[in-house]
Amino acid sequence: MLNFSATNNETELRQAIIECGRIAYERHLMTSNDGNISVRMENDQILITPSGLSKGRMSLDDLLIVDLDGNVISSRPDRKPSSETPMHLEVYKARDDVRAVVHAHPIFATTLTVADLEFPVDVLPEVLLTLSGVPITEYATPASHEDAIVIRPFLKTHNAMLLRQHGSLTYGRHLDEALIHLERIEHVAEVYWRAKMLGEVKRVPAEAQTKLVALREAYFKG
Repeated sequence: MLNFSATNNETELRQAIIECGRIAYERHLMTSNDGNISVRMENDQILITPSGLSKGRMSLDDLLIVDLDGNVISSRPDRKPSSETPMHLEVYKARDDVRAVVHAHPIFATTLTVADLEFPVDVLPEVLLTLSGVPITEYATPASHEDAIVIRPFLKTHNAMLLRQHGSLTYGRHLDEALIHLERIEHVAEVYWRAKMLGEVKRVPAEAQTKLVALREAYFKG
């Protein structure tokens, strides 16, 4: 369901967002009514979660449709677009290949930004194999256009980033890809945190890192 294509209809895309929200909520990647999820539809309109609603307790008609300028195309009268809509639209405008965006609040990954630590891209090989890095943005006021501004430097070159003291932003060709990126950065952040509690953190050797990057470019890119 999450691994959709350009031919999936609106109902199927709504179901994919509901499923993604349920998974993220149950895995504590989104708590309370935090986070937001969107997909690009075939007509270049955006299907997005509403403001002020738990992503683990949504129904199909809770979702809204907006255009790339943020104008509401379709919505229930009692639903408003996510306050983070400008950030989602910024991704879609910059990346024609992206059809799904997930903003979440993963605990361990967010903790890194609160502690002013860089994301440990070199502690587990799977990160080097699948992501070119996970940058951390400048601080931006949540629910403002500042979020859209601070992500701009990384949109063309990365598929995952951490929003300083405000969670994560991941995106991809479909929701499965965006969710995998989210789960991976949270897993790595937790492993890193637990390793620091036990003692010294061992990094992947530099020579092995070079090989992993070469493999990523050859087999995992795109």
